[in-house]
Amino acid sequence: MPTLILPSIPERPAAQALRRTGPGLATAVMGVLLALVAHRFVPAVGPLTWAVLLGALAANLGLLPESAQRGLRIATRKFLRVGVVLLGFSLSLVSIVKLGPSMVALVVVTLFLTLGITTWLGLRLGLGRPRSLLIAAGIAICGASAIAAMEENAEGDDEDVAVAIAMITICGTLAMIVLPLLQGPLGLSDAQFGSWAGASVHEVGQVVAAASPAGAAAVSVAVVFKLTRVLLLAPVVAGVGYARRLRLRPEWAAARQSGQPLPALVPLFVVGFLGCVAVRSTGVVPGPVLTLIGTAQTLTLGAALFGMGSGVHLASLAKSSGRAFVLATVSTLVVAGVSLFGVFLLV
Repeated sequence: MPTLILPSIPERPAAQALRRTGPGLATAVMGVLLALVAHRFVPAVGPLTWAVLLGALAANLGLLPESAQRGLRIATRKFLRVGVVLLGFSLSLVSIVKLGPSMVALVVVTLFLTLGITTWLGLRLGLGRPRSLLIAAGIAICGASAIAAMEENAEGDDEDVAVAIAMITICGTLAMIVLPLLQGPLGLSDAQFGSWAGASVHEVGQVVAAASPAGAAAVSVAVVFKLTRVLLLAPVVAGVGYARRLRLRPEWAAARQSGQPLPALVPLFVVGFLGCVAVRSTGVVPGPVLTLIGTAQTLTLGAALFGMGSGVHLASLAKSSGRAFVLATVSTLVVAGVSLFGVFLLV
């Protein structure tokens, strides 16, 4: 009896994509869930920082199979873009406008001075442009979220990201501990202290922890100041992208002539971030939905940073951290000093 040979059915593109990214996607989800558990036991370290650390540990201990590593590279980029877009829902233009022009000016001046001085000093220390920019963005804007959003335009790699996040964690934690001890000696009112914490401390969670000893009113002021810094993420990313375009103009001109598309001046996910800020500012999104979105934002950014951490070599990271720590320490002193001067002057 002749053997019946059935024709092979071609695999659909969606199935092919899932087969390539599935193991990496599952690994990233598991990594961020472990990061949330670790954060619950050690709340002083944020879940995004835990995600980077666990990703690096898993990769360096040989716990990630090759199939997961391939998928992680693809999943990381997708999670990153979704996470930055959702970050926009944490910002309301209404609360920022209530600060008044002088307070917004204080945040803007502090941010750009910190960004410029940190980048310049990082280059002088020989850290390179990508790593200097990522540390500057993390300290000047909003910690790990800013570092993740800036990675592409800064032309950084996973190790640059990991170094920057490590420095933000160390210096931000020190600021979180030291600033409350200085409120009394400096004679700051609760409103002044909240303004200072929001304008100078790195991560949102660190800002809340730093301002908490001064009471709920100080925390409220601090969070609004901090979110004003977060709003500036979009123009800073756009500015770095424009500078990159000018610097690489000859190479990109040749690419354009050969028909290759140029990178966008402002990545689409940053445009999405601004769109979410606009939607949040209308007040139409209910509170419970915002809470769910906030959880989704933490999960997606955490998964992305777990993937970035999996590309880090801990031995070389340890060797390159000395100058980065010097830079992050000086940068933290700059952002704290400039913002404190502004608080005494304006608040």
